[in-house]
Amino acid sequence: MTAATGHHFARPGNRFWPVLHLSGFTPRLLRPAEQAELLSYGLGITNVVARATARADELSAEEYREGGRLLTEKVTRLRPRWLAVVGVTAYRVAFDDRRAQVGPQERQFGDTRVWVLPNPSGLNAHWTAATMAEEFGRLREAAS
Repeated sequence: MTAATGHHFARPGNRFWPVLHLSGFTPRLLRPAEQAELLSYGLGITNVVARATARADELSAEEYREGGRLLTEKVTRLRPRWLAVVGVTAYRVAFDDRRAQVGPQERQFGDTRVWVLPNPSGLNAHWTAATMAEEFGRLREAAS
């Protein structure tokens, strides 16, 4: 769906947009087609790997590592205060940090701090929308 629509987390049932709202990052529930509105809330969105897939495990380690390298360059250039990576497995592979857990990371890119968030895919069923919203909310509070 993301590839077909050109919008992040566009698959119906993906919990990203509801969780973003429940956590207090957005004052209302945004639709994927409204992703440009994130900038008005001081938020940006991008990919670790630009190739769309139905499942994260369809991406190779090489794709993740190259995506991590490109994202590092982007963060170094744009210098946001925080980088949130959605998906601990993606973060571990992209940034070669096998011990990373959901939450704040020791790694920084210059002055940019890093937080790993749970993947909102329905395939990540052990995280509920409520528990994901709590974790997203922890980042929101740390970033304020």
